[in-house]
Amino acid sequence: MTRDLSRLLRPKSIAVIGGGTWCGHVVANCRKLGFGGPVWPVHPEKLEIAGTPAFRSIADLPAAPDAAFVGVNRKAAIAVMDTLARRGAGGAVVYASGFREAQAETAEGSDLQEALLQAASETVMIGPNCYGFLNYLDGAGLWPDQQGGTREERGVAIITQSSNIAINLTMQRRGLPLAYMVTVGNQAQTGFAEIGSALLADERVTALGLHIEGIGDLRAFEALAARARESGKPMVALKAGRSPQARSAAVSHTASLAGSDAGGRAMLARLGIAQVDSLGALLETLKLCHVTGALTSRRIVSMSCSGGEASLVADSAAARGIDFPPLDPDQVRGLRTALGPRVALANPLDYHTYIWNDAAAMTATFGAMLKPGLGLGLVVLDFPRTDRCDDSDWDTVVAALAAAHRDRGVPVAIVASLPETMPENKARQLIAMGIAPLAGMEDALDAIAAAAWLGETRRDPAPVLLPAAPAACTLLSEAEGKAALAAYGVEVPRSRRCTDAAALRRAGRALSLPLALKGEGVAHKTEAGAVALNLGSAAELAAAAQRMPGHGWLVEEMVTGGVAELLVGVVIDAAHGYVLTLGAGGTLTEILADTVSLLVPAGDDDIRAALAGLRISALFRGYRGAPPADIGAIVDTVRAVQAYVTEHRGRVEEVEINPLICTPTGAVAADVLIRIGEKDA
Repeated sequence: MTRDLSRLLRPKSIAVIGGGTWCGHVVANCRKLGFGGPVWPVHPEKLEIAGTPAFRSIADLPAAPDAAFVGVNRKAAIAVMDTLARRGAGGAVVYASGFREAQAETAEGSDLQEALLQAASETVMIGPNCYGFLNYLDGAGLWPDQQGGTREERGVAIITQSSNIAINLTMQRRGLPLAYMVTVGNQAQTGFAEIGSALLADERVTALGLHIEGIGDLRAFEALAARARESGKPMVALKAGRSPQARSAAVSHTASLAGSDAGGRAMLARLGIAQVDSLGALLETLKLCHVTGALTSRRIVSMSCSGGEASLVADSAAARGIDFPPLDPDQVRGLRTALGPRVALANPLDYHTYIWNDAAAMTATFGAMLKPGLGLGLVVLDFPRTDRCDDSDWDTVVAALAAAHRDRGVPVAIVASLPETMPENKARQLIAMGIAPLAGMEDALDAIAAAAWLGETRRDPAPVLLPAAPAACTLLSEAEGKAALAAYGVEVPRSRRCTDAAALRRAGRALSLPLALKGEGVAHKTEAGAVALNLGSAAELAAAAQRMPGHGWLVEEMVTGGVAELLVGVVIDAAHGYVLTLGAGGTLTEILADTVSLLVPAGDDDIRAALAGLRISALFRGYRGAPPADIGAIVDTVRAVQAYVTEHRGRVEEVEINPLICTPTGAVAADVLIRIGEKDA
């Protein structure tokens, strides 16, 4: 169901119901932000709230409010929502807690939430357990606490599942213009994605930032991402959930490597949502996107009056995939004319302090560096504190960069190496001039990398395979797992299952040497001593079997000619779907920790790109004279694994091939693990 949130988020009248201090804050915030419509406090006994006359009941209001802040206890909130719905209100924020989010502490929480939903009926509701929202464009402050924002004409919207983080973000002094700050509470009715889509629909919103604790409805989140792509508005996310503790008892490599964080990252990447790892990077990326939009390239130029700053930029950017292309002849000629023979020309450029406060030389220098086609030109500039210093000379740098930007048309930014050396007033001045003010070197470079990633061309993704939890899962034997995948096209070694010495002797005669012997019914076979390789005779085979744990053996022909060993695994992730993990395989899986995660179904191009991004990808191409691997066979294997998972959705919990031995002519699954549940009755 798609609800119209416009009356609630962009109200012309606001009712504030309740008498607590939080309700006083709502009235005061609307006044502080200059809300143009009426604000109607409602309380049966108080004559006024925060200096504004109060009505005794909702029925006494002059009209149905567009938005209401419900600031009463959880049981009273149910009756209030019922009255608001009957009165025809546009929507409400429910502040009270103690509903389904507190089910572990109060047994009636779930029942109360159902009653609240029934009372709300078709009326839009944000919350419960929710701080509400701040609309800085129209001055609507349905917000029960202090907040640090101001009115804006346009800006970025932020949605968070944490009210306290939302408060903190309103207090930022980075010059980021906030259009909306919205908290979602426990999302009893209106979800994260639905609110995001409504915010993107406001033409004054330039970008959308997300602080996510859990995604919830995957299809709704896919729809939100599609709305962002259609509108051309960048989305940036900070997602919680990187802790590995919940995965500490995993049996397979795939389960330990592809937990919720890997699934979340794969989901965001698939949907074209840039992910950052700190609140500072979130704010700086949104600010850069607000000013420049997504960057068209990772190729940037950097300019500073210090060799130390030039080195700092280059070092910090190295791990982020930011490219500093060498200067071309036109750039060199322009720089030599502007700077003379004494300056070593490079990118990043140290233009030296001797042109400091020379507007013409600075403009020429910046103009020469800003070659059309670059993604961004940045100048490192830290403003002095004005309570002790004079910052007037810094205006020359700003004016020169602005002039060069107008002339060359390349997006530009000024980067302060420390957040505190980018004052808020300067940041706002720079934004008005079309210059992105980035506060703090590390956050700034994270922002540049994220904005460049956002600018890359990508196809609309296929819907993810929704997770379906299997029941009564069991671990297939290796032979059973290989047979299951072989039916979908995975190549496996020739093999025999054996339960006694006579069967071992027959297998030794039937299969080509050398042989591999594996004990059945043993997890992590290598660590348990249940694997013997390169057995070259019947005697070696028998001796290895006597030493090996397990309740039977699998005898296989050894795979020869391998140039690389790969892990291919899929594990169910209840929050994000089925996570496909590709990485360095064999005994080096944990040591190298060289993996990449995608979501099922992943297309062939995505699989190839993921393989190319691994550190072991040099082996696939042919390393130090070795022949290259058959990449097509690897992709075919991954596609076959995905087909098996898709066909067994609702039963399969986990599939792992480790290693997939990659040869110049194929890819062979040397070991397979499948955990699968019972068939439906």
